[in-house]
Amino acid sequence: MFTDQQKIGAMLSAMGLFFGFLGVLLFLDRNLLALGNLLLVSGIVLILGLQKTTKFFAQKKKIKGTILFFFGIIVLLVTRWTFVGMVIEIFGFVNLFGDAFPIVISILRKLPIIGNILNHPLVNRLLQKADSGNELPF
Repeated sequence: MFTDQQKIGAMLSAMGLFFGFLGVLLFLDRNLLALGNLLLVSGIVLILGLQKTTKFFAQKKKIKGTILFFFGIIVLLVTRWTFVGMVIEIFGFVNLFGDAFPIVISILRKLPIIGNILNHPLVNRLLQKADSGNELPF
C-alpha cells in the first residue's frame, strides 16, 4: 500500500504534468511551465524519498540527462528563452527516463483506443525500430 507521502507525491506529479501540458497549450507560457516543473520534481521527491531520488539523479549513466534536465529548468526560470529551455529540458528528460519507455509502450498497447493506434503496422514498425537498439530513431 502507498503511504500518505507517496499519495501526495503522485498528486503533485500529476499536477506538474497537467500544468506543463497546459503551459505548452498556451503557447509556452513561462509561468505555467515553471510551476509544472517544480511540482513534478517535488512530486518525484515525495514518491521516491530524498535518498532514492538523489541516488537516481546522480547515477553515472544518467548524469548527462540530469544536468540537461535541471539546466533546462533553470533556463526556463531565469531567462525569457522559454522554447530553448523546454528543448533542453525535454532532451534531458528523454536521457533520464528513456529506459522506461519500452515499459510504458507495452502498458499503453493494452489500453483500448491507444492500443489500436500503437498496434497499427506503421506505428508498430517505428516502435520496434526504437525498441531494437539503445538509441531513439531520431
